[in-house]
Amino acid sequence: MDYDFRPEKGQSFEIEIEDMSGEGAGIGRVNGLTVFVNGAVYKDVVSCEITKLKKNYCFAKLIDIIKESPFRREGYCIYSDRCGGCHYHALNYEGQLELKEKQVRDKLGRIGGFTCIPMEEIVAMENPLRYRNKATCMISTGGIITKKGGIIENVGEPVVGFFKQKSHNVCDCSDCAIQADTVSVVADVLRKFMANDNITAYDNRWEKGLMKKVIVRTAFNTGEVMVIFQVNGKGIPNHLKLISMLDDAIFNMPPTDTGVQYSLESVILAYEIKNDKRGELKFVTLAGKGTIREELGNMQYEISPGAFFQVNSIQTVKLYDKVLEFINPSGAEDVWDVYCGVGTIGLYIAKNVRSVIGIESIKDAVIDANRNAVINGIVNAVYRCGDAEAEIKKLLYEGKSCDVAILDPPRSGCSPNLLKALADSNVVKIVYVSCDPATLARDLKQLSEMGYSLKKIACFDQFANSKHVESIAVLIKSEMDEN
Repeated sequence: MDYDFRPEKGQSFEIEIEDMSGEGAGIGRVNGLTVFVNGAVYKDVVSCEITKLKKNYCFAKLIDIIKESPFRREGYCIYSDRCGGCHYHALNYEGQLELKEKQVRDKLGRIGGFTCIPMEEIVAMENPLRYRNKATCMISTGGIITKKGGIIENVGEPVVGFFKQKSHNVCDCSDCAIQADTVSVVADVLRKFMANDNITAYDNRWEKGLMKKVIVRTAFNTGEVMVIFQVNGKGIPNHLKLISMLDDAIFNMPPTDTGVQYSLESVILAYEIKNDKRGELKFVTLAGKGTIREELGNMQYEISPGAFFQVNSIQTVKLYDKVLEFINPSGAEDVWDVYCGVGTIGLYIAKNVRSVIGIESIKDAVIDANRNAVINGIVNAVYRCGDAEAEIKKLLYEGKSCDVAILDPPRSGCSPNLLKALADSNVVKIVYVSCDPATLARDLKQLSEMGYSLKKIACFDQFANSKHVESIAVLIKSEMDEN
């Protein structure tokens, strides 16, 4: 794009912040040129100085806030200036909702080419704090790591937390406002155990040290807790002592506001399988069960260490209710649940349709999905392990039909070949659940070019205080009438 006027480095401008980046920088424009301003938030009017110029955008430093955004806030979290987890920490919740809804609309228009977007009002959280049921904490050392005779020396206190902004350095967090209370309890126990028993943290520079990550999965509605330790090795010295410390600490936590009492039900060791290019993890149960159980609505789900499960249990029920509404089942539908994970969506709607076939590439998740069907007494849902595109072609070869396809892909979205395979199956209705508006817009554009019409979009705030937003789109084969 050519610009009649391009700013120069060192020039100052007054701009209005129209958007925010994934890293939390304010975005404005100078003569159409995009400007990223750290420290500015959505709806601020600021004075800024250009610091770096690129071909189609530039960076600027904040000089002054001329007119403060009505959405600006302070004091959300003591780590907000260091930890990179909450991208929108400087925006109040009302501002976050407005911005996320705007971003979905903008991407559907700019990337997808949609001019008339039938979007419902974004579904907000009742409480935008303490909602995450899974935390992945990095483990590091706060001191200097030296190498003497090929042996790593950990001379600092253990650090457990999250990556700092734009770095792989770990911010030691005593608490996180969006995580379950169990996370800070587990992290505190781990720090004490590592310090007292001289357990080293892993360091990428030397590829030495033991403890890499700790992952905490918390079932909000049952209270069951799973703790996963990812290590550089195949064991943890004195691990029985660590498990005992964890069990005591979680047992002594007070009940939640809804009366749920937390309990440590599963402790898992995870390590990478050698010579595996994908970095696949091996999971070994150190104590308790290999899974934990969660309840969503009237359904129960068992979750294994590596399986995908929506991180916001409360909003997920609302999300799945909307999926069911968009399907609008008569009871005679055959449904394909693509990227099904542990079967959460397909099982949630199974009693309202004729059949569900789930497709998932992760073997453990498929095992969980089939087990979850048994747990809930569902006999009309089966789950298959394999590549989504290949499995769809197999289903067509086997003569299986599909009235409704549910897509819930990873952030990268669906491959063009998968979408073509679905279109070739002549499925009448597609319900697309997305955690990334950009890939959603891209995939909806391809589906529209293959004969599908976008009927509705619903947005859900599953990830308050972060840049992420969940969306559901329903598409109908153009020559078909919606029932």
